[in-house]
Amino acid sequence: MNHRQQGNIMDYRDDNSYRWERAVEHFAERSGISENLTRQIKMLTRFLEKIISGKEDQSVIEDLSELPALAARGFDQQESGVIKELQERLDRLSTEQITKLLRFNTVFFHLINSLEQHEITRINREREFTTTPDAPRSESIAEAVYFLKSKGYDREEALEVIGKLDIQPTITAHPTEARRHSILVKQQHITAIINQLDREEFTPNEQESMIYEILNEITLLLATDEVRTEQVTVEDEVENGLFYFTNTIWDTIPVLYEDLRQAFDTYYEQKADFPVVLRYRSWIGSDRDGNPNVTPEVTWDTVREHRQSVLSLYLDELDELRRFLSISENHYEISDALEKSIVEDENSVPLSDRYRRLYRHEPYRRKITHMMQKLDHQVDLLQKSGREAMIEQADRYTADDFLHDLSLIKESIEQCGLTLIAGEGRLKDLMVRAETFGFHMAALDVRQHSRLHEEAVAELLARSDVEEDYADLPESDKVELLIEELNNPRPLCPIKMNVSEDTRKMLEVFRLISDMIALDERLFGNYIISMTHGVSDMLEVLILAKEAGLWSIGDEGVESRIDVVPLFETIEDLDQCDRLMTEILEDELYSKQIKARGNFQEIMLGYSDSNKDGGYWMANWALEKAQQKLGRVCRQFGIDFRLFHGRGGTVGRGGGRSNEAILALPPISNNGRIRFTEQGEVISFRYSLASITRRHLEQIVNAMIRVTVAEKKEDEGVRDGYEEIMDQLAERSMNAYRELIDDEEFWEWYTSVTPIEHISRLPIASRPVSRKGSGTADFENLRAIPWVFAWTQVRYNIPGWFGIGTALQEQIDSDDDALEQFRKWYSEWIFFRTVLDNAQREMARTHIPTAISYIDDEDNRFHRMILEDYEGAEDAILKITGQEGILDNSKVIKKSIRFRNPFTYPLNLMQVELMERWDGRSDQDHDPLRDALFLSINGIAAAMQSTG
Repeated sequence: MNHRQQGNIMDYRDDNSYRWERAVEHFAERSGISENLTRQIKMLTRFLEKIISGKEDQSVIEDLSELPALAARGFDQQESGVIKELQERLDRLSTEQITKLLRFNTVFFHLINSLEQHEITRINREREFTTTPDAPRSESIAEAVYFLKSKGYDREEALEVIGKLDIQPTITAHPTEARRHSILVKQQHITAIINQLDREEFTPNEQESMIYEILNEITLLLATDEVRTEQVTVEDEVENGLFYFTNTIWDTIPVLYEDLRQAFDTYYEQKADFPVVLRYRSWIGSDRDGNPNVTPEVTWDTVREHRQSVLSLYLDELDELRRFLSISENHYEISDALEKSIVEDENSVPLSDRYRRLYRHEPYRRKITHMMQKLDHQVDLLQKSGREAMIEQADRYTADDFLHDLSLIKESIEQCGLTLIAGEGRLKDLMVRAETFGFHMAALDVRQHSRLHEEAVAELLARSDVEEDYADLPESDKVELLIEELNNPRPLCPIKMNVSEDTRKMLEVFRLISDMIALDERLFGNYIISMTHGVSDMLEVLILAKEAGLWSIGDEGVESRIDVVPLFETIEDLDQCDRLMTEILEDELYSKQIKARGNFQEIMLGYSDSNKDGGYWMANWALEKAQQKLGRVCRQFGIDFRLFHGRGGTVGRGGGRSNEAILALPPISNNGRIRFTEQGEVISFRYSLASITRRHLEQIVNAMIRVTVAEKKEDEGVRDGYEEIMDQLAERSMNAYRELIDDEEFWEWYTSVTPIEHISRLPIASRPVSRKGSGTADFENLRAIPWVFAWTQVRYNIPGWFGIGTALQEQIDSDDDALEQFRKWYSEWIFFRTVLDNAQREMARTHIPTAISYIDDEDNRFHRMILEDYEGAEDAILKITGQEGILDNSKVIKKSIRFRNPFTYPLNLMQVELMERWDGRSDQDHDPLRDALFLSINGIAAAMQSTG
C-alpha cells in the first residue's frame, strides 16, 4: 500500500505523529512481547488514536499517552512524588473526563486480549508446520496417540483407551463476564481484520477497504455502551451460551475427531471411527441454586431455545449436504435399505411435485429433503405448540431417527464404492455433530441447595401427618423415615393438597424434569445437590423425584430416571466425603438407586467455596485428598463413577489451564471420565475463536488419554511422608487465612478498600451476588465469585496465594529437611508443582503498590498481614524453584503482565478517585459516578483478564 493510495485515510505504518501509539510501542518493546504482537498492538492503537483524535479534545490523547508513562515512573521506578502528581492530575479531571479515559482504555485492553488470541493461533500454526511424526506438536491429539504408540499400545488397545473417554465440559452462567455480547462480537471482528491486514495477498485497494472497515467498527464500538444498563436476564445468558454452542463449538467438534483419525493414520497406518468422547452440558437456564429467576418456565424456554438452535443448524447442514450429494441413480445404484426408507418417507410425507421432479434421478437429495421436512415439523412444534404437544409428537422424528437416516446415506454411498465421500467431509462431520449434540445441543443439569429440599420434604411430611418436626430429627432418624417413605408407594402430596409456594415450585421442578425426559432422554443431565452434608440430603431428592413419577420401587427393584449428584464444597465436607459416600453406598435402598442407574455415581467437588472457606493451600489439598478418598470408596464398592470439578475462572476458584489440572489428578480417581465447569471470561477466551477452541479441546483430550493409561504409582521416594507434611502446610495456611478474614474489623476494611459494593450492583448476571439477595452482603453469604472479583480489582489477588507464605516459611524453619523435600516435590510431583506454579501466576499479577493506593487507614494492619505473607511466599517459592524472580518459568505470561502494568496502574488510580467521590457524592452525581465506577470495574477486569 503506497502513500498516495492510502494517505487519504491514514498511514498506519510510518507517521510519527501518534503519541499514544509511541507510548504503547515503548512499553511493548520494553516488556519483550513478540514482534508480531507488538506490531499489531501498535496498529490497533493507531486506529484507536485516529478515531479518538477526530472526536475528542487533544488533552484526551495526552492523558492516554502520558498517564501510563507517569504511572510506570511512580510504580515501577519508584520515583518519589510521581504517584502524588498522578493522583493530583486525576483529581483535576471531571467524572465525565475520567469516564472517557476509562472507556478508551477498556476498549484498548479488550482488543489487546483478542489480538493475543490471534497470536496464540499464529504460534500454534507455526508449530504445526515444524512437526514430524517423531516430534508431534506439544499437547496435541497427535502427541497423545504417539504417546500410546511409544508405550507399546497396539491399534486395538489404543482404540480401547479412546473408547473409555467420557469428557463433559459444562458451561455455566456465573457472573464473571463483564462484557456484553455485542461488544465481544465487534472486538473479535476488528482484531480478525487487523490480523489479516499485513498479509501480502491483499491488494492496496483491498487493504484500504479493510482499514475503512476497522475504523467504522471501532467507531461503532466506541458508540456502544460498554457496561449493561439493565440487569442481565436468564434469557440473555441462554442466548449468550448458545452463541458459543452454535459457532465455535459446533465448528470445532468435527475437527477434534478428524485430528484423532489423522493421528491414528500416522501412527497406526489406518484411520478409525471413534465413539463420542466429548459431550457438553449446561447449567444456563437450569441452575436454580441461589437464583430465583430460574423458574420452571424459564428452563422449559431454555429447552426450546436449545432444541430450535440445533435443529436450525441441522437444516442448514442438510441444505449444504443436499447441494453436495448430486449422485444420480443413472450412474450408481442405491442400497435396498435406503430405497425402502425413501418409499416409507414418501408414503408418510410426500414430496411436493417440484422436489419430486427436480430430484427424480437423485435419490440422496430426495432422502435429504424428506429429512428436512421432518425437522421443519419439529421446529414448527417448538414455535407454535405447547409443552404437551411437543412431547406427544417428539417421537415422530427423534435424534436417533436422524442419525439412522444419515447412516443409511453413508452405508449406501459406501456400497457404491464412493468411500471417500462417505468417510470424509460434510457427511462425516454432520454425523459427528448428530452424535454429539442430538436434538438437545447440551444436556441441562438442575442444581439446588440441600436446605430447600429439606424444607419441601418437611412440609410434605407434616401435611401428610407423617412427621411434624422432620427438620429437627437426628440424621439417623431422618434417613430411617425417608427410606420408609420411599418404600411406600403412595404419594406424599395428593393432587389437591395445599402446600406453600416454595414447596409448590420445588415439585414443579421435578415435574419439569419428567417432561424434559419425556421429550428427549438426553435433554436432562443430572440433579446436583449443593451443600450435601448427609445421606438424608440424597434421599430427600429421591422423595421429591418419587412425587413426579421419576422414581419408584417394586418387586423388581428400583426404577429411576434421575441421577442424584452430591456436591461437596466446604473444607469440612471435603474432609468427610469418604465417610458420607460410604454411608450412602452402604445404604440398601440407595444401592438399588445406583444399580438402577447402571451401577454409576457422579460426585461433584466445589472449588470456589472451599477456597473461600479455607484459603488457597488448604482448599487445593482438601480437594486432592477428597479425590483420593472418593476414588478409593467407589472402587471399593465396585461402582463406576465420574468426578465433576466445579472450577471457576481464576486460580482462587480452581482455575488455570485445564490440561494441567487433569494431569495433576490423583491416579486412583482417573478412569477416563471427567466433568468440569467453564464460565464467564473463561468461556469467552476459550470459545471466541475456533482455533482457540480446538487448542483447548485437544489439550483436554491429550491430558485425559495420558492420565487414563499412565501407570502412575505412589512414588514413596518422591512423596515419602507427604500426607503429614501437606496436612501441616494446609493447617498453617488456613490458620493464617482465617486469622485475616475472621478478625472482627476485617469485613469493614474489606468493603472500604475493595469495590465490592459496586460489584454487587454491576448488572452482569441474573444471579444475586449474595445468598441473602442483591441488597445485602456479608462474608458468610457473599458468593465466592464477587469475593475473588473484588480482590482482583485492587491487585491483592489473595484467594490465589494468601497463606502459603506463612505455611511454607514455618515448615522450612521448623524442619531442616523441608526445603530439600519441597524442591524434590516441585521437580517430581505434578500436583505440588501445579499448585505452586498457579500461586506464582496470581502473585505475579498481584501489585502491592497499587493495592496501597486503595487504603485510607493510618494503621494498615491488614495490609501489613498481607504484605508479610506475600514476601514470605515469594522468598519460599524462589528457594524451592531456583528461580531469580516470580514466574521466571513462564516468560510469556510474565512479559504480558509487564506490558499491561503501566496501562493498568492509571485505571486503578481512577477507580480509587471515583470511589472517594462516591463516598462524598451528592444526589445529582449519583448516576454518572455509578456508571463510571462500573466502567472502571470492567476496564480493570479487561486489563487483568480476570474477574472472578
